[in-house]
Amino acid sequence: MKTRVKLWLAGILAGLEILWFPARVLAEEPVREPDSLYALSAVLMDGDSGRVLFEKNGEEQRPMASTTKIMTCILVLESGKQEETARTSAYAASMPEVHMGAKEGESYKVRDLLYGLMLESYNDAAVILAEHVGGSTPAFAEMMNEKAGEIGCENTWFITPNGLDAREETREGVKTHSTTAEDLARILRYCIQDSPAREEFLEITRTASYTFYDTAGTKTIACTNHNAFLGMMEGALTGKTGFTADAGYCYAGALQKDGKTLIVALLGCGWPNNKSYKWSDTRKLMEYGLENYTWQSFAQAECPQLPQYLQVENGQTEILGSAARTAAALEELSQAEGMLLRKDEKMEIVPRIQEKLEAPVEKGEKAGEILYQVNGETWKTRRVYAAETVEKINFSWCLEETLKRLAFTS
Repeated sequence: MKTRVKLWLAGILAGLEILWFPARVLAEEPVREPDSLYALSAVLMDGDSGRVLFEKNGEEQRPMASTTKIMTCILVLESGKQEETARTSAYAASMPEVHMGAKEGESYKVRDLLYGLMLESYNDAAVILAEHVGGSTPAFAEMMNEKAGEIGCENTWFITPNGLDAREETREGVKTHSTTAEDLARILRYCIQDSPAREEFLEITRTASYTFYDTAGTKTIACTNHNAFLGMMEGALTGKTGFTADAGYCYAGALQKDGKTLIVALLGCGWPNNKSYKWSDTRKLMEYGLENYTWQSFAQAECPQLPQYLQVENGQTEILGSAARTAAALEELSQAEGMLLRKDEKMEIVPRIQEKLEAPVEKGEKAGEILYQVNGETWKTRRVYAAETVEKINFSWCLEETLKRLAFTS
């Protein structure tokens, strides 16, 4: 009987182990990153924080074709010349397909040309705009590179306003018209998040179709938006396609859904006849971001005990209040500040406060900082500073203190 009971209990335990084991495996199973992407270089970026959530050769410099026109568009919009009229030069009229067939001497409204630029990707429209805003295409390219530097693009070089393959001799050597997937995502993020012209940019790039005329009213240009992503996923926000022989198919697009802003950038995503590869990669990366990342506020991160006071050496006061300033620094991180995190990622607050200060100490003097980190990488820094001034000990102060103590004891 005892043997049967033992066997029966063993069977139950074995059964429980079988039931529990798959659950344990599922709970501990790591997040699977996207694989089998067609693109030679790809990036998925958190559009709010600018943090790269996934990358495949994300810092590899490659030609970017007509995704170049994202930068051309935002520079023209920020120039404030949308209501001006731009004239077609002989050089602009010589641009290869895709073009709107502008003839030398024809004039167009700048705002109209922006629709031709972003919806149909007209190469001649890009040159007309560049020459009008910059004075020449080389001068406009300088503006593009300057803006790229301001945005934080360290591996991008613009030569043309339309993205046609190009090389040029510079002081640093021969450079190619190129960017990286990370820089391209960063440029699009600037256009939809930080640029003062972001609303106009979104209005143009989201337009399904647009018709305009030359200023003489003799030529009609009908444009259709070729960004298929806009109708592919709920929350699709904007994007721009591109293709050249050197670059292959390229794409940069953004999506807003469930409180998340996701940006995808693809370079070298197939060559003819693989035009649809960019849409497959874009969907895969966007779905990965939507399914595996949730927004978390820095205010929710674990914070160790912060010092209430700071010791001051050789000061007229031995301890200096810092709690108010430390608390204020923490409060600056409102619930609106945070980023997308994967379930296996950790956000933490790391205080680096000086153990003591040397008098004299000025009010507002830096006493340390609070680092807000994700997986050990710092994303936000808040300064902790002295709440009051502490003078250094001197003869007059010592004399005054001595007299006070004598008066107290007498």
